[in-house]
Amino acid sequence: MFAQQYGRGEKIKSGKLLSVYCVLLGAVFVFISALGMILTVPILRVLNTPTDLFEYAREYLFVIFIGVPFLMIYSTYSAALRGVGNSKVPFISVLISSVINGVFDYVFIGICGFGVWSAAVATVISQIVMTVYIITFTARHYPSLRFSKSHMKERQATIKSGGKYALPPAVQSSVTSVGNIFLQRFMNTFGEQTVAAITTAYRVDSVLLLPIVNFSMAISTIVAQETGAGNEKAAKKAFQLGTVMMAVMSAGLTRVIILTGRTLLSMFGLTGESVAIGDEFFKTISLFYVINGVAMSIKGYLEGISDMLFSGMMGICSLGVRIVCSYLFEGVFDNMVIAYAEAFSWVFLLLVFIMRYLSKRRKIINVQK
Repeated sequence: MFAQQYGRGEKIKSGKLLSVYCVLLGAVFVFISALGMILTVPILRVLNTPTDLFEYAREYLFVIFIGVPFLMIYSTYSAALRGVGNSKVPFISVLISSVINGVFDYVFIGICGFGVWSAAVATVISQIVMTVYIITFTARHYPSLRFSKSHMKERQATIKSGGKYALPPAVQSSVTSVGNIFLQRFMNTFGEQTVAAITTAYRVDSVLLLPIVNFSMAISTIVAQETGAGNEKAAKKAFQLGTVMMAVMSAGLTRVIILTGRTLLSMFGLTGESVAIGDEFFKTISLFYVINGVAMSIKGYLEGISDMLFSGMMGICSLGVRIVCSYLFEGVFDNMVIAYAEAFSWVFLLLVFIMRYLSKRRKIINVQK
């Protein structure tokens, strides 16, 4: 919505959107944060968290929930800035946050010898700094995006207009999070070495895939801006160029993780057995990076033209594919079934997004005729 409003030159609406959703989501996520802190132990029990890891996980998760509202406010401001064409500041704020997180991790754990909980404290501190930075920058450089109580007078209309865009991905994210709990529970049955290996590999994998996620967001933003301005040809050109860049970048990431995966895992102090398991995970999942990249590119285009409902529904269906494949093919792939299940879900997304894209393009061409 920010990008489409920016393309139409509706700066005042963007300010209202930011103010209303910061207050609305802020209240919601303060409640979610408190609920998460109360339910930390039951959540870990549902996950079948190994006994020897349970107390560490409880301490860490309890503190992490404190930072959830700050992360939400950052995400809202980040969306606003990306929508008006500024992707540098969200990047800089995350970079600052990462450095602060790393420094405090080293101080708390490496120097002071504090427990696992201190790593969570470092993360929350970095989230607070990141949020304060992006709010301060936005207020100083984008007057139209400054928070104002007057914007709240039309909150009902703003919530209604934003809801049709926000609800589909919100539902998808919520369902995906719940589904990931079941996947984590399933993974925990493979034992401590596999849990350590795959959990660490996923953390490295999630960082490595950030370029793909952000390229998809960039495609969505540019397509939305051009669509809002009524420039369909420019939107199509941005999508095509973005897809080529995405495919090349994804292939490069595959090469990087295959060559450096074992070294990266070793840096986390894993046992030799866990490193071997994690390295096998990388070599399996990375072969499908290009498929994921192209699928995310098409997803960005579809969301840019406001096809949020379909994108959200397919995200939920993709999760279903992961869960079903995990249980269905456990006897075939053993502990690597987690990697193959996710890969199969990417293939599913690519196929359905291609069909949806072709359908949308036919409609656009027919309208132009």
